Amino acid sequence: MSCCCNSPSNHAKLNAWVDEISVLTEPDSIYWCDGSKAEYDEMVQTLVQSGLATPLAKRPNSFLFRSDPSDVARVESRTYIASKSQDDAGPTNNWIDPVELKAEMSKLYKGSMHGRTMYVIPFSMGPIGSPIAKIGVEITDSPYVVINMHIMARVGTKVLDVLGGVGEFVPCLHSIGKPLLSCQDDNGKWPSAPVEKKYIAHFPEEKLIWSYGSGYGGNALLGKKCLALRIASVIARDEGWLAEHMLILKITRESDGKSKFIAAAFPSACGKTNLAMLVPTIPGWKVETVGDDIAWMRPGKDGKLYAINPEAGFFGVAPGTAEDTNPNAMASIKENTIFTNVALTEDGDIWWEGIGYDAPGKLIDWNGKEWKQDKANKDQKPAAHGNSRFTAPAKQCPAIAPEFEALGGVPIDAILFGGRRPSTIPLVHQAKDWNHGVFMGSIVGSEITAAALDLKVGEVRRDPFAMLPFCGYHMGDYFKHWIEVGKNLPVESQPKIFFVNWFRKKDGKFAWPGYGDNSRVLKWVFEQCDGTGKAVETPIGYIPEIASFDRPESVSVDTLKEILSVDVEGWKKELADVKEKHYPKFGAKLPKELVDKLAEIQKKLG
Repeated sequence: MSCCCNSPSNHAKLNAWVDEISVLTEPDSIYWCDGSKAEYDEMVQTLVQSGLATPLAKRPNSFLFRSDPSDVARVESRTYIASKSQDDAGPTNNWIDPVELKAEMSKLYKGSMHGRTMYVIPFSMGPIGSPIAKIGVEITDSPYVVINMHIMARVGTKVLDVLGGVGEFVPCLHSIGKPLLSCQDDNGKWPSAPVEKKYIAHFPEEKLIWSYGSGYGGNALLGKKCLALRIASVIARDEGWLAEHMLILKITRESDGKSKFIAAAFPSACGKTNLAMLVPTIPGWKVETVGDDIAWMRPGKDGKLYAINPEAGFFGVAPGTAEDTNPNAMASIKENTIFTNVALTEDGDIWWEGIGYDAPGKLIDWNGKEWKQDKANKDQKPAAHGNSRFTAPAKQCPAIAPEFEALGGVPIDAILFGGRRPSTIPLVHQAKDWNHGVFMGSIVGSEITAAALDLKVGEVRRDPFAMLPFCGYHMGDYFKHWIEVGKNLPVESQPKIFFVNWFRKKDGKFAWPGYGDNSRVLKWVFEQCDGTGKAVETPIGYIPEIASFDRPESVSVDTLKEILSVDVEGWKKELADVKEKHYPKFGAKLPKELVDKLAEIQKKLG
């Protein structure tokens, strides 16, 4: 691969920034990524030759990487919102003074790319040329980051063409923080800095991202959570749209070809990817995938919200993904896929816990050690890391929607919120109006099932809008922004808002089968948006009429009644917890509309 220090861009600000960073980080060479297949293939082969990538014999053009054990996930404790005022960051973000943070990180960046190539990656979050898309440029010294960005974003020369000489872009600086002497290489070991030197920093006023010390996932693929959520949420606030941690799916009633588009936000481990790629269990209905993780929603001229998936690929959690839980995800990773921290089989394939079959013979685990499954040993460490991942092009998903590349996005008919709740919260209920829906989003949470941090088993960990780690500014202001967006949408054009809970339990077991049967809930959501659904009004919103709900045979009428009932005493406790513990965190910035909605529902519950 030839290295080139001559910029292919005529954008003076971009070129000056690249020059500035090269002086600071002192790379051996500069390479501007063109986004071509030849570039990708050549970079992968370089990684194979260095010992960092292992080709997978059973999966064409697919490779396995093993990261350092200290670099396996997002580092929330080292992730910062460096706004000028701490109050702008709010109580849910780590804040550092931006001047102090830049001074500290500049010291770390000094010479950090010595002995390495500095890659310049122009990328578009969203289809190139879409009015909803945004352009970023990531500078990195990691070829692993480059190949992942090839999959996760639209990368290369075409992006520079759209950027032109004066277009706006988000500067994203990344270094793994491992300079090399002239006699050194990585010796097949994953390069990264110690945890205490890792920083993932966001500067909202400048729309700037700096990341140092980690080569993994959202810490290093700066188009993902950093730009697409933390910085984009700030841009969306300023420009009047929504940048959300949401999947986007298309559901079609095949009898008349009518479709609805649904966005949905869930905390982790609540079935988000499975829902995005769902295979319905009811005949006559089809679900297609627009996105599995992030949605950018902008009001259109007709008053509706139009959404794009800003990503071009899936960065999915591997453990638990199987043919019976998510066949579309399994089909998406048959080729052209990057796997990180999963186990390697003797015949050159991948394996992880929950893949649907026992480990075939001896494996090499995610630490590079021999591993053989021992079901009798409950203390056996997993072969694949719990946060092991696959990076796959979205276009390989059999269920990808034809609107995936639609420049103008898709019109959102419904928004779902959900959490993992064994009791109280019904299988599904619908908000009575937009502000009621914002209230629902603001109290999203999952019940703790094992000891975690400062919470006790049974307590609810709140994750408003599933955005707790990703909102780039004060969450009280974020709630207010949602309310303002609703005010600017005609009532008849507002998406209807629902809350779902696949995880209700009865006699210690899940009462609802989930997975493909969640299509039955989507069918009711579709009908509610279509004006043909049958619902019952309750103090917490509308719930389905039992007799008309499409019930699976495995769920009795009595069980369905139970999981669709309103637990009055449970809801009183739920709302008391919101009033006494959750809402006070946001202080004076908590919108009055939410306080009023809380009081209104409490009054209706008696």
